[in-house]
Order: sequence, then structure tokens, then C-alpha cells
Amino acid sequence: MTQKPAPPRPLSDDELSELLSTQRFGTLATNKRSGHPHLTTMLYSWDAEARIVRFSTTADRVKVKQLRRDPHAAVHVPGGDVWSFAVAEGEAEVSETTSTPGDAVGRELLSMVPEAARPQGEDADAFLAQAVAERRVVIRLKVDRLYGTALDIDG
Repeated sequence: MTQKPAPPRPLSDDELSELLSTQRFGTLATNKRSGHPHLTTMLYSWDAEARIVRFSTTADRVKVKQLRRDPHAAVHVPGGDVWSFAVAEGEAEVSETTSTPGDAVGRELLSMVPEAARPQGEDADAFLAQAVAERRVVIRLKVDRLYGTALDIDG
């Protein structure tokens, strides 16, 4: 008789936070006027202590308009196999557009770059100037619900 694999198990809050911390890309879901989801794969930054997922985007993107109209959003992050994932749900806020190199939004954008890759000195100045030129904003997803599963496979 062949033994069936164990079903996926729910991940604990700590495991979900760890998964969000180790990944960099996720699928952001916002809501169209029709009620249908709008899905976008995005680079993100997870602040476990504040329970905020941050995304950098430009002010003219559809997702920004959708979030200003309806702030409900979620991000899906894959784990190591098809059965492992984390979902973070909550309400999002969109920052003002960075307008002066080094303003608060620009500094927040810079802080989202992983420390090992974060530009310094003149490179940081160039990053901040480019963020202004691109009309960048920060989407802050304030997480009020985390859920997901993992499939534990022996051998």
C-alpha cells in the first residue's frame, strides 16, 4: 500500500514572518473598480517588527490609483515548493511622491534596499535623484492577517 503524503500544514506567525523576510518578490493584489483582482509581481521589503510590507513604485501606476480608491490589498509570497506560501493582508497607504532628493520618502525608499546592496555616498545621492525623476512613492501594506502553509516531506 502506498502511503499518502501528509497534507500541507499551516505555518505559525513566526514561520510566516521568516518566509516574508527571506523572499524578495511577491505578488501584490489590489482591487479593480469591477471588484476583480489586479495582480502584480513586485520587489518588496518586510518590516517584521512594524508588520509592514513596503513596495517602491511610481506615482502613475494603476495599482497606486486602485489603492487610493480602495486600500484593501494582499501580497502572496512563494515558499520553497508549490505548497509553501505566505499571504499578508491588510490596508495599504500610498506615500506622497518623493519630490526633493533626500526627503523623507526618498530616505524610506533608500532604506528598503537590502543593506548589502544599499548605495552609499554619491551613489546614494544618485539613487535619491533618480527616485525624484521617476516620481517614486512607497506603498505601505499594514498587515493585519498572515496565513500560509508548508508541505513537510520526509526523505
